[in-house]
Amino acid sequence: MFARRIKRLFHQISLGDQSYRFMFEPPPDDDVVAFDCETTGLDVAKDDIVTIAAVKIRGARILASERFEAVARPDARMSAEAIKVHRLREADVEGGKLIFKVLPDFLHFVRGRPLVGYYLEFDVAMVDKYLLQLKGIELPNPMIEVSQMYYERKYGDAPPGTAIDLSFKAIVSDLGIPMLDQHDAFNDAMMTAMMYVTLKDMKERGVRIARARDSVRAPHGFGA
Repeated sequence: MFARRIKRLFHQISLGDQSYRFMFEPPPDDDVVAFDCETTGLDVAKDDIVTIAAVKIRGARILASERFEAVARPDARMSAEAIKVHRLREADVEGGKLIFKVLPDFLHFVRGRPLVGYYLEFDVAMVDKYLLQLKGIELPNPMIEVSQMYYERKYGDAPPGTAIDLSFKAIVSDLGIPMLDQHDAFNDAMMTAMMYVTLKDMKERGVRIARARDSVRAPHGFGA
Protein backbone atom coordinates (compact mmCIF):
# COMPACT_ATOMS: atom_id res chain seq x y z
CA MET A 1 0.00 0.00 0.00
CA PHE A 2 2.83 2.40 0.89
CA ALA A 3 4.60 1.60 -2.39
CA ARG A 4 1.39 2.37 -4.30
CA ARG A 5 1.10 5.77 -2.59
CA ILE A 6 4.69 6.56 -3.53
CA LYS A 7 4.01 5.54 -7.13
CA ARG A 8 0.86 7.67 -7.18
CA LEU A 9 2.86 10.70 -6.01
CA PHE A 10 5.53 10.04 -8.65
CA HIS A 11 2.94 9.82 -11.44
CA GLN A 12 1.18 12.93 -10.20
CA ILE A 13 4.42 14.88 -10.39
CA SER A 14 5.51 13.38 -13.71
CA LEU A 15 2.16 13.68 -15.51
CA GLY A 16 2.82 15.57 -18.72
CA ASP A 17 -0.74 16.03 -19.98
CA GLN A 18 -2.33 18.37 -17.46
CA SER A 19 -5.78 17.73 -18.93
CA TYR A 20 -5.61 14.39 -17.05
CA ARG A 21 -4.98 16.03 -13.68
CA PHE A 22 -8.57 15.09 -12.81
CA MET A 23 -7.37 11.51 -12.16
CA PHE A 24 -5.61 12.74 -9.02
CA GLU A 25 -8.45 14.89 -7.69
CA PRO A 26 -10.36 13.70 -4.59
CA PRO A 27 -13.60 11.93 -5.56
CA PRO A 28 -17.05 12.81 -4.21
CA ASP A 29 -17.58 11.48 -0.68
CA ASP A 30 -18.35 7.75 -0.54
CA ASP A 31 -18.15 7.35 -4.33
CA VAL A 32 -16.46 4.27 -5.82
CA VAL A 33 -16.56 2.50 -9.18
CA ALA A 34 -16.89 -1.25 -9.70
CA PHE A 35 -15.30 -2.37 -12.94
CA ASP A 36 -14.40 -5.46 -14.92
CA CYS A 37 -12.84 -6.29 -18.25
CA GLU A 38 -12.74 -9.34 -20.50
CA THR A 39 -9.55 -10.10 -22.39
CA THR A 40 -8.06 -12.23 -25.15
CA GLY A 41 -6.21 -14.26 -22.51
CA LEU A 42 -4.52 -14.05 -19.12
CA ASP A 43 -1.05 -12.81 -20.11
CA VAL A 44 -0.92 -9.09 -19.32
CA ALA A 45 2.09 -8.56 -21.58
CA LYS A 46 0.65 -10.27 -24.65
CA ASP A 47 -3.14 -10.16 -24.34
CA ASP A 48 -5.61 -7.32 -24.91
CA ILE A 49 -8.86 -6.02 -23.46
CA VAL A 50 -11.94 -6.81 -25.56
CA THR A 51 -14.69 -5.44 -23.30
CA ILE A 52 -14.60 -3.10 -20.34
CA ALA A 53 -17.48 -2.04 -18.11
CA ALA A 54 -17.98 -0.04 -14.94
CA VAL A 55 -20.77 1.20 -12.68
CA LYS A 56 -20.74 3.92 -10.04
CA ILE A 57 -21.61 3.30 -6.40
CA ARG A 58 -22.56 6.11 -4.02
CA GLY A 59 -22.77 5.07 -0.40
CA ALA A 60 -25.11 2.07 -0.32
CA ARG A 61 -26.61 2.79 -3.76
CA ILE A 62 -25.52 1.23 -7.03
CA LEU A 63 -26.13 3.85 -9.71
CA ALA A 64 -27.06 1.47 -12.52
CA SER A 65 -27.92 4.39 -14.81
CA GLU A 66 -24.37 5.73 -14.43
CA ARG A 67 -22.59 2.99 -16.27
CA PHE A 68 -19.77 2.60 -18.76
CA GLU A 69 -19.55 -0.13 -21.39
CA ALA A 70 -17.24 -0.46 -24.39
CA VAL A 71 -16.03 -3.06 -26.85
CA ALA A 72 -12.40 -2.79 -27.92
CA ARG A 73 -10.87 -4.26 -31.05
CA PRO A 74 -7.77 -6.22 -29.93
CA ASP A 75 -4.45 -6.64 -31.71
CA ALA A 76 -3.86 -9.99 -30.00
CA ARG A 77 -5.59 -13.14 -31.24
CA MET A 78 -8.35 -14.48 -29.03
CA SER A 79 -7.25 -17.63 -27.21
CA ALA A 80 -9.53 -20.67 -27.30
CA GLU A 81 -9.60 -20.68 -23.49
CA ALA A 82 -10.77 -17.05 -23.38
CA ILE A 83 -13.53 -17.72 -25.92
CA LYS A 84 -14.80 -20.58 -23.76
CA VAL A 85 -14.96 -18.24 -20.76
CA HIS A 86 -16.57 -15.08 -22.17
CA ARG A 87 -17.96 -16.53 -25.42
CA LEU A 88 -16.72 -13.61 -27.48
CA ARG A 89 -15.20 -14.44 -30.84
CA GLU A 90 -12.91 -12.20 -32.86
CA ALA A 91 -15.88 -11.49 -35.16
CA ASP A 92 -17.82 -10.18 -32.16
CA VAL A 93 -15.26 -7.50 -31.31
CA GLU A 94 -13.81 -6.56 -34.71
CA GLY A 95 -16.23 -3.61 -34.91
CA GLY A 96 -15.01 -2.15 -31.62
CA LYS A 97 -12.82 0.91 -31.20
CA LEU A 98 -9.11 0.62 -30.55
CA ILE A 99 -8.44 0.54 -26.82
CA PHE A 100 -6.58 3.87 -27.04
CA LYS A 101 -9.85 5.44 -28.21
CA VAL A 102 -11.84 3.72 -25.45
CA LEU A 103 -9.48 4.47 -22.57
CA PRO A 104 -9.95 8.28 -22.32
CA ASP A 105 -13.73 7.84 -21.97
CA PHE A 106 -13.20 5.20 -19.28
CA LEU A 107 -10.79 7.44 -17.37
CA HIS A 108 -13.20 10.38 -17.48
CA PHE A 109 -15.95 8.11 -16.17
CA VAL A 110 -13.85 6.82 -13.28
CA ARG A 111 -11.91 10.01 -12.49
CA GLY A 112 -10.30 9.76 -9.02
CA ARG A 113 -12.81 7.30 -7.53
CA PRO A 114 -11.54 4.14 -5.80
CA LEU A 115 -11.83 1.05 -7.98
CA VAL A 116 -13.73 -2.01 -6.76
CA GLY A 117 -13.21 -5.42 -8.32
CA TYR A 118 -12.89 -9.17 -7.98
CA TYR A 119 -9.20 -10.06 -8.29
CA LEU A 120 -8.84 -6.47 -9.36
CA GLU A 121 -5.07 -6.58 -9.74
CA PHE A 122 -5.31 -8.27 -13.16
CA ASP A 123 -7.86 -5.80 -14.56
CA VAL A 124 -5.85 -2.83 -13.31
CA ALA A 125 -2.65 -4.27 -14.79
CA MET A 126 -4.39 -4.60 -18.16
CA VAL A 127 -5.51 -0.96 -18.08
CA ASP A 128 -2.11 0.20 -16.83
CA LYS A 129 -0.43 -1.41 -19.83
CA TYR A 130 -2.25 0.94 -22.19
CA LEU A 131 -2.26 3.95 -19.88
CA LEU A 132 1.52 3.85 -19.61
CA GLN A 133 1.74 4.06 -23.39
CA LEU A 134 -0.95 6.73 -23.63
CA LYS A 135 0.00 9.06 -20.77
CA GLY A 136 3.13 7.62 -19.15
CA ILE A 137 1.37 6.86 -15.85
CA GLU A 138 -0.53 4.03 -14.16
CA LEU A 139 -3.99 4.23 -12.59
CA PRO A 140 -3.57 6.24 -9.37
CA ASN A 141 -6.94 5.17 -7.97
CA PRO A 142 -7.17 3.37 -4.61
CA MET A 143 -8.12 -0.31 -5.04
CA ILE A 144 -10.77 -2.24 -3.11
CA GLU A 145 -10.69 -6.04 -3.49
CA VAL A 146 -14.05 -7.69 -2.76
CA SER A 147 -12.53 -11.13 -2.22
CA GLN A 148 -10.46 -9.64 0.60
CA MET A 149 -13.56 -7.97 2.09
CA TYR A 150 -15.31 -11.35 1.92
CA TYR A 151 -12.32 -13.13 3.46
CA GLU A 152 -12.34 -10.72 6.40
CA ARG A 153 -16.09 -11.18 7.02
CA LYS A 154 -16.04 -14.99 6.74
CA TYR A 155 -12.55 -16.22 7.50
CA GLY A 156 -10.95 -13.39 9.48
CA ASP A 157 -11.55 -15.22 12.76
CA ALA A 158 -11.22 -18.78 11.39
CA PRO A 159 -8.88 -21.24 13.11
CA PRO A 160 -5.66 -22.21 11.30
CA GLY A 161 -6.16 -24.79 8.55
CA THR A 162 -9.76 -23.81 7.79
CA ALA A 163 -10.74 -24.60 4.19
CA ILE A 164 -11.11 -21.32 2.33
CA ASP A 165 -13.21 -20.73 -0.78
CA LEU A 166 -12.90 -17.27 -2.32
CA SER A 167 -14.47 -18.17 -5.66
CA PHE A 168 -16.88 -15.75 -7.30
CA LYS A 169 -19.62 -18.38 -7.02
CA ALA A 170 -19.04 -18.84 -3.28
CA ILE A 171 -19.25 -15.10 -2.60
CA VAL A 172 -22.41 -14.68 -4.66
CA SER A 173 -24.02 -17.64 -2.90
CA ASP A 174 -23.08 -16.57 0.63
CA LEU A 175 -24.28 -13.02 0.10
CA GLY A 176 -27.54 -13.99 -1.61
CA ILE A 177 -26.68 -12.03 -4.74
CA PRO A 178 -28.46 -13.00 -7.99
CA MET A 179 -26.10 -14.79 -10.37
CA LEU A 180 -26.20 -12.87 -13.62
CA ASP A 181 -24.68 -14.27 -16.80
CA GLN A 182 -21.04 -14.38 -15.67
CA HIS A 183 -18.01 -13.32 -17.73
CA ASP A 184 -19.98 -10.50 -19.30
CA ALA A 185 -18.03 -7.40 -18.27
CA PHE A 186 -21.03 -5.33 -17.20
CA ASN A 187 -22.77 -8.22 -15.41
CA ASP A 188 -19.56 -8.97 -13.53
CA ALA A 189 -19.17 -5.30 -12.62
CA MET A 190 -22.77 -5.21 -11.35
CA MET A 191 -22.37 -8.37 -9.26
CA THR A 192 -19.10 -7.03 -7.87
CA ALA A 193 -20.89 -3.77 -6.98
CA MET A 194 -23.55 -5.78 -5.12
CA MET A 195 -20.84 -7.71 -3.28
CA TYR A 196 -19.17 -4.47 -2.23
CA VAL A 197 -22.35 -2.80 -0.98
CA THR A 198 -23.40 -5.92 0.96
CA LEU A 199 -19.99 -6.55 2.53
CA LYS A 200 -19.54 -2.88 3.41
CA ASP A 201 -22.91 -2.90 5.18
CA MET A 202 -22.03 -6.13 7.04
CA LYS A 203 -18.77 -4.64 8.26
CA GLU A 204 -20.46 -1.43 9.41
CA ARG A 205 -23.02 -3.50 11.38
CA GLY A 206 -20.41 -5.90 12.74
CA VAL A 207 -22.04 -8.89 11.01
CA ARG A 208 -19.93 -11.89 10.04
CA ILE A 209 -20.67 -14.60 7.47
CA ALA A 210 -21.49 -17.91 9.10
CA ARG A 211 -19.22 -20.85 8.34
CA ALA A 212 -20.24 -24.49 8.26
CA ARG A 213 -18.38 -26.72 10.70
CA ASP A 214 -14.76 -25.97 9.88
CA SER A 215 -12.95 -28.52 7.75
CA VAL A 216 -9.19 -28.39 7.89
CA ARG A 217 -6.65 -28.51 5.13
CA ALA A 218 -3.35 -26.90 4.27
CA PRO A 219 -3.77 -23.08 4.29
CA HIS A 220 -3.42 -21.13 1.06
CA GLY A 221 -3.57 -17.54 -0.10
CA PHE A 222 -6.05 -15.48 -2.06
CA GLY A 223 -5.77 -17.41 -5.33
CA ALA A 224 -8.86 -17.97 -7.48
